[in-house]
This record gives sequence, C-alpha cells and structure tokens, in this order.
Amino acid sequence: MPEWESMTPQELNGWLKDACKNWLAHDGVWFQAVERRYGMEAAIEMDAEAWRRFSKVEAGRVKKRLELNERPGLQGLALALQHRMYAHLNRWEVRWPEEDLLEFRMVACRVQDARARRGLPDFPCKSVGIEEYTGFATTIDDRVEVECVSCPPERTTDQAWCVWRFRLRSA
Repeated sequence: MPEWESMTPQELNGWLKDACKNWLAHDGVWFQAVERRYGMEAAIEMDAEAWRRFSKVEAGRVKKRLELNERPGLQGLALALQHRMYAHLNRWEVRWPEEDLLEFRMVACRVQDARARRGLPDFPCKSVGIEEYTGFATTIDDRVEVECVSCPPERTTDQAWCVWRFRLRSA
C-alpha cells in the first residue's frame, strides 16, 4: 500500500489521475461486456441504473468531504461538480448565464473523444446522463432541477459534448 503521507503533491496527483482513468476504463469495459452479451439497448438501460446509484454515492461522499450543508444551493453544486471523478479526466466549465442558473459544459469527454478516434459514432449518453446528473445534483441539494440542453444523440452545439442546466425549484 502506498505511503500517502510521504508522497509529494505531484505523486499524489499522478496517482489520483491514474485511479480516475482506471475507474473510467472499468466503466467502459463493463459497458462493452454488457453490450456484447445483451445489445446496446440493454447496456444503456443497465448503465443508467448503475449511474443512478453511483452518482448518489459519489455526491454524498463529495458533500461530506466538502462539509456542505444540507441545502447548499447552486453555489454548493458548482463546487461539488469540481470534485467529481470526471473533473480529473475531462475538460469542463461552469457558467452562470443568469444569477439563478448554473450551466455545466463538458467541453472534452474522454469517452466521446476515444470513440471518435476509433471511427465510432457518438455514444448516445443522454438517457444515462439524465440519471447521472439528476442523482448527483439532487443529492447535493434536493431542490435542484436538471435540464439537458445538449447531449448525444441530441447534441445541439459543437462547443461541448454535453450541456446541463441546474436551477433551484421555486417555492
């Protein structure tokens, strides 16, 4: 087991990036195994279920580590999004088009970029993303509403792979 306390910040960062890449590689290998055995539709359905559950676990751990209060609002969500596993792998940005509207944009996506390099079509991840981002956001603050603006197969911009908007439910 590595001796975390003796690692330099650079060594820790390298280890973290490798762990995140391994996590994502496992997700992809798992998905491909299900797809080969049961087909794309079943694989996406199972993937959505897995992300529905995992996103809540991930958000709960991030929320605890950051010591966010029960309902930290969109500011808390913006901070939490920076601490997801994906944050160490993909290029993303957070925007505030309006005071009460948080927009999360996945500018570069390892999964989609790898598929493009292999000549494969975009992965149709919208249905999975709805489960993923809704689970994560509502675990951070149960008042958050999630809207998908753009995501394969309904990608409406070439400026980002996917775009998600978050608002707090009106009282």
